[in-house]
Amino acid sequence: MKKSLHKILYIVLLLLVFIPASIASYLLFSSFSNDSETHYVYIDDDDSVDSVYTKLSAFANPRSMKVLQTLNRYGRYAGHIRTGRYVIADGDGTWKVYRKLKNGLQDPVKLTIPSVRTTDRLAAEVAKKMMIDSTELLRALSDEAVCRKLGFDTTTVICLFVPNTYEVFWNLSTDKFLERMKKEYDLFWNEERKGLADRLKLIPTEVMTLASIIDEETANDAEKPMIAGMYYNRLMFRDEEYPEGMPLQADPTVKFALKQFQLKRIYNDMLHFKSPYNTYINTGLPPGPIRIASVAGIDAVLHMVKHDYLYMCAKEDFSGTHRFARTYQEHLANAVRYAAALNQRGIK
Repeated sequence: MKKSLHKILYIVLLLLVFIPASIASYLLFSSFSNDSETHYVYIDDDDSVDSVYTKLSAFANPRSMKVLQTLNRYGRYAGHIRTGRYVIADGDGTWKVYRKLKNGLQDPVKLTIPSVRTTDRLAAEVAKKMMIDSTELLRALSDEAVCRKLGFDTTTVICLFVPNTYEVFWNLSTDKFLERMKKEYDLFWNEERKGLADRLKLIPTEVMTLASIIDEETANDAEKPMIAGMYYNRLMFRDEEYPEGMPLQADPTVKFALKQFQLKRIYNDMLHFKSPYNTYINTGLPPGPIRIASVAGIDAVLHMVKHDYLYMCAKEDFSGTHRFARTYQEHLANAVRYAAALNQRGIK
């Protein structure tokens, strides 16, 4: 009799432990979402606990939402909201969601640095992917002290950004974001690349400035080393007429100086526009890049084709490639052909 009673009590105790544990396990570990999709929750500095709940309620199972609110209440989440981008995957339980939010266990975003022409455009593109305010980022990139700390000035700071795709946390501050880009810049400019630049008697920012011009001249990566060789010849050319080197006379620098990037044709009066970026009236490289240089453009400079061409002109077939010339007379003949093609198409 006693054995039976002990057995019954044992079973009752097991049930008293097992049933609540099962219920708790079900409530804590069953899927938080009411569908099978992956959801992304962005929490910024302006969010309160109520606005966070509003974002979560758009896809949360109502029962799981109540459990989360209870956990947050005891965990004092309302006073410790952590910003970030949180991925709520299919099958993630309420407990896992709670821990992510409470501990700030956010997931990184893939940020692609685009090859844009200006810092304001860059700031706008970065702000689309991150919590960073575009105005704040632009202000930092225009601040000489900030740029100096990173190893640049306001004309060369755009070199900081190598156009690759990076995994970054969505809520990085402007300072932390710039620090991360500096680390990536230093990794990109490894000993091999710096050695190649040294052999050309160029520093990395000069390589990237030249590369930015080449990127504007053509989208044809195969031709870029050839164009790099032509511009390098001009940089290094010295004679009685050009004791300080030939002007690069690169049309894209005129567009940049005028801030008229849509121009299809450069006219003679534009060549005299006063700007340190206008390579028709200034010798040497402009003060900084005229866009974020592509990796292909940078490597084209570092691995340029060695030749003796000093001139180039776009081909009249509008293929995006160029005719190269050693003499000005040859170049003029190429230019006449190209101008005729422009006129024929009515391009002004």
